[in-house]
Amino acid sequence: MPIELKVPEVGESISEVEIGEWLKKEGDFVEQDDEVVIIETDKATVEISAPEAGTITKILKPSGQTAAVHEVIAYLESGRPTSEEAPTKPTATQTTSATAQPASATRTPPSHPSAAQEDDRNMLGTPVSGKPMTQAPQDGATHKPENNPQPEEVTEAVAEAGAETVPEAEALPRVESRTRHQPGNAPRPVVPERSLEDDSDRQTRPEFSQTAEELRVRSQVNDGRPERLVPMSHLRRRIAERLIGAQHNAALLTTFNEVDMSSVIELRQRYRDQFQERYQTKLGFMSFFVKASIAALRLVPELNAEIRGTDVVYRNFFDIGVAVGGGKGLVVPVLRNAEQLTFAEIERAIADFARRAEQSKLLPAELQGGTFTISNGGIYGSLLSTPIVNPPQSGILGLHAIQDRPVVRDNAIVIRSMMYVALTYDHRLIDGREAVLFLKHIKETVEDPVRMLLEI
Repeated sequence: MPIELKVPEVGESISEVEIGEWLKKEGDFVEQDDEVVIIETDKATVEISAPEAGTITKILKPSGQTAAVHEVIAYLESGRPTSEEAPTKPTATQTTSATAQPASATRTPPSHPSAAQEDDRNMLGTPVSGKPMTQAPQDGATHKPENNPQPEEVTEAVAEAGAETVPEAEALPRVESRTRHQPGNAPRPVVPERSLEDDSDRQTRPEFSQTAEELRVRSQVNDGRPERLVPMSHLRRRIAERLIGAQHNAALLTTFNEVDMSSVIELRQRYRDQFQERYQTKLGFMSFFVKASIAALRLVPELNAEIRGTDVVYRNFFDIGVAVGGGKGLVVPVLRNAEQLTFAEIERAIADFARRAEQSKLLPAELQGGTFTISNGGIYGSLLSTPIVNPPQSGILGLHAIQDRPVVRDNAIVIRSMMYVALTYDHRLIDGREAVLFLKHIKETVEDPVRMLLEI
């Protein structure tokens, strides 16, 4: 009995996925729990495993296509093959094709090119001989019947050659007359007449030796300037939809402040080696901002809440999303119950997220359910930005690059390591006063890290 390979549920609010790479092909035998195909969502990349041992009989969704959750994308035949050679045994269709090819070759005279060559030339509008051909051979022309392919054979050869040259969706419009029977003894299709001027620009036309991917992403010319057409990935389409949705459905506003990072930098330099030796991880800046954000969220709980219909949902826990760059783009894994984590646990978790994000190994569950987000564009050199809230959250904190700048301290101009910070918030729920108080509390906490220990 066939086994259905279905798209599993990969997270809340995800109803569609994109089929990535098929790790197995039709005819392959797979053990139970072997990875068969990779699917991509707007949040992560997930491998689908075989539900039980069997042979893949049919792939319904090739790479690049989309599929709905719970949709069948392939069929497997349960059980092991009868012998070790069974999976690699050629099918009847392959055997027939293999035996038919020599026979076809013996019927074609050496002086005539193959059907595949004729197909390539005809698709460019040029006869095999290289001369314009406007009519079929006359009835008086003598050909040996045993050396001439019949019209049915020409049609099949042309169709097969065309299918092997380019994918059906990418093939150029074909000449309709070449698949019709010609009157009399003429077996060849009529090729449309072309002027000699058309041959002059032949070198600028796409060659049919290109691969399907090259044809799909082939360069096009706009006023003499080249450009490439590349389909937008499913991940990028979903990110675009969510960003537009956030701007349309929320009243977003951003407020700014700057933080003197000198105390944190001095603290890191003093205890960096001891921290790494004890906890086997580096002491970074992000753990300080996670702790400071939790303290500020307690002060302004609306930034840890969300609007749900006509209600406001307040959370008594803090799931902090941390934006990290990955192999597929920016992702936001979530630190669950971050208020219960130590500095070392936060740093370990973030380092693990970053490593697995680069390998596209994050789980969908790790990318869902955050209550507040921190984005650090400073690692890429950003000096100032306005981050966009990740719905249904109500706020996001943006960190930026640290620069030595002149500031006034005790009526004197001194050089300090300064960072601009930005808070984007949903003005439907948070007023400007609360947003400024939130950001000011983060500034004061980071500039005096002892306050984190005293929780003041």
